[in-house]
Parts: sequence; C-alpha cells; structure tokens
Amino acid sequence: MSNRADLEPIETASQDELQSLQLQRLKATLQHAYANVPHYRQRFDEKGVHPDDLTSLSDLAKFPFTGKEDLRANYPFGMFAVPRDKVVRIHASSGTTGKPTVVGYTQKDIDTWSGLVARSIRASGGRAGDIVHVAYGYGLFTGGLGAHYGAEKLGCTVIPMSGGQTEKQVQLITDFRPDIIMVTPSYMLNIIEEFERQGLDPAASSLRIGIFGAEPWGQGMREEIEQRAGLDAVDIYGLSEVMGPGVANECIETKDGPVIWEDHFYPEIIHPVTGEVMPEGEAGELVFTSLTKEAMPVIRYRTRDLTRLLPPTARAMRRMDKIAGRSDDMMIIRGVNVFPSQIEELLFQQPALAPHYQILLTRNLHLDQLEVLVETREEVRHGDGVRGGAQLEQMIKSYIGISCTVTVLPPNGVERTQVGKARRVIDKRVQSV
Repeated sequence: MSNRADLEPIETASQDELQSLQLQRLKATLQHAYANVPHYRQRFDEKGVHPDDLTSLSDLAKFPFTGKEDLRANYPFGMFAVPRDKVVRIHASSGTTGKPTVVGYTQKDIDTWSGLVARSIRASGGRAGDIVHVAYGYGLFTGGLGAHYGAEKLGCTVIPMSGGQTEKQVQLITDFRPDIIMVTPSYMLNIIEEFERQGLDPAASSLRIGIFGAEPWGQGMREEIEQRAGLDAVDIYGLSEVMGPGVANECIETKDGPVIWEDHFYPEIIHPVTGEVMPEGEAGELVFTSLTKEAMPVIRYRTRDLTRLLPPTARAMRRMDKIAGRSDDMMIIRGVNVFPSQIEELLFQQPALAPHYQILLTRNLHLDQLEVLVETREEVRHGDGVRGGAQLEQMIKSYIGISCTVTVLPPNGVERTQVGKARRVIDKRVQSV
C-alpha cells in the first residue's frame, strides 16, 4: 500500500495547484506546437485560433482535434516539433489498417515517460528492489520498453522476457521468482493455463502484482486472474500517440479506475459524433492534450476510447472509468451498437465457460450474423458448457438486444494470442458481400 509521504508532491496537490500547473504547461505546449509543427500552425490558422487565445483550461475547446489520420498524413516525421537529430527514439503502431503512426522522443521525453511508468508501478504497489517480469512485446510497440525503463527508474530488477514462448515464461517466473508481471490480461490467462498444464499452481507463484493493459478488460477478467493467479490485478493505460503505457494507472489501495497523470496529460471527454465537450462525469470519447512532450506534442488527440472521467480518490487527479470499448471497435449488428466488452462481461457470468472468446461477423442474404465462439472450462463436463452457452445466448439477446449464435468448443478450442493483444473480432462481412 502507498505511504502518502512517499508520493510526489503533485500527486497530493490541491486542485488550484494542479490546474495552475496545467494551464502554464498547456500554454507552453500550444506555443511549441504552433511554432514548430506546420500541421498545427495550418490547423490553428484554419480554425482562426492562436495559442495566445488560451487564457483558461476551458479555452482548449476552441482548438482543433488531432486524429490518427493526421499522424498518417504526416508520416513519417512531419509531426515532430524538434529537429530529427534531437529525437533519440522512435516507436510506431503496427499499421495494420494503413501506414503506421510514428512517434518520437527526445531524451527529456524518455526521462519523463520513465518517471511516469515508475510512478504507475509504485501506484500498483511496486517498490525499489522488486523483480519485474516484462512480458509486453519489445520493439516498435511501446509496451515492452516503456515498462522496462519505468521499472528500472523505480529501482526494480527487470526481466525483459517480451511476449511469446509461454513455457519459458512459466519457467522464468518459477526460477527467478519475480514480484510483479507486466503483460496484457489475455496473455496472462495463457500463462496461467500453462502453469496448470505443467501441474503447477499459478496462485502459489511468487507473483503478487499484475499490471495489465494494452487492451480493454473488465471486472470479470480481473476477478478471474486474481483468483487463479493469487495476485492483485491493476490496470495501466496508455497509447503510443500520447506517450505509451503510463498515461494513467490504478492505485492498488482502491482499484477504482486508472488515475490520469494530469500534470502531463490534460483529459477531455467529447461526444463521439458532434465533438462537443461533455459535462463532467458524462460518458463519451477520451481526448488527450500532452503538457510536457518535446519531440511530438499532441493537441486534443482523439483516442477513440469510450469512457468517462471520475472524481479523484487515492490521488489528487481524476480517474477514468473502465474503457467501455473503442468507437472504432463498435460493431453495428442489424442496427444495434455492440462492443466486445459487453459480451465479455456476460461471458464471465457463466461459470462453466472459460474466459476466452472470439466474435465472428458474417453476412447472409444482406443480413449481419454474429457468432460467439467460447469454450468449456477444463474441469467442467462439456454438456454443462453447452448449457452455459445457451444461457449466454439468451443473455446477449436480453441485455444487448441482438440474436446471435453461441458455439461452445472443447477446452483450448478458441484461438490464443501468443504475443500482444487478443484478436477478439473477425469480421468476414466484407468478403461475403
């Protein structure tokens, strides 16, 4: 648990102190972006706003949004606000739907990022001297190196395992006895299953804290992991365009949603369609403006993540609710908006079914069809799993409002992710038109 005396002063600052710092940093960021990034200068000028127009935090609403399409249009280095030779590292998204989005960091940016991930690990219950097993992917993806540098900054011993090689993951956890694991929640389930396949009890391992992120996960997933692995499961949030992991993190003492590190990232919630700023506490799309980034400041970046802001609890800064989904992950099935997370929450209410699923979308005679692939738990008879599947089908109809088919497979029947994020949705509708 956190000792308040160990926290950075800003983590317990007054609202006036925090907002004064935000306003000062926001003014500097807008000036920096306008002076050094042609894209921002053009967009500001088109909208008829200038950095000098910001005199209060609410004035940020006058400024234009930035989207992933802007980053792609300025590929590779057009969004950089410093000379390229001042950029000490480059990361990029996978680029599965087009050109990758490229981000750059100065040495000061790397130091800031490392400090924020260290703050996040500390909020999760980690301390100097702990051994941290990093099973996020290394490389252009920000997860592995972001976690790595932050853990080192805190004074931890880092095992840079990366993703994949699940048998070896279990071997190293057993042999090196780490205190903390940082990994996607879906891959943590694979590791838990590998422990069990080897006849080992995952709850008896040395792990006491899991810091999970890079994909949406709900309370059902938390309870599943905590019960089977015998650890505290804590949520870390981030995205490469804004920095990487460590934009927000849950506190172990409350586990009530990630605290946004508002001294570095200013959050807004907007209506996903109109772009209007929503009242405090209302749900909508999360937007971030960076307050301290040198190499690549982002102004009102649309994350596409759907959530709401919650009042401070364990720290002086606001929290974000669990991600309900992404506006670009939303499936529209026969006119009904459906998020994978909704189906996941219902799945966890079926004790006979394992916490793995995949959603198949097809089209038959111009009608969308949704099939959910699930599997029976190892210790459960298949007939009980089939009954659980039938109940899940009814619950999806009742709670979400769509008819679907739930197909119950035997244990290990659903495709597993070996590295990175789980592939939850396979949309075959384009091919079948």
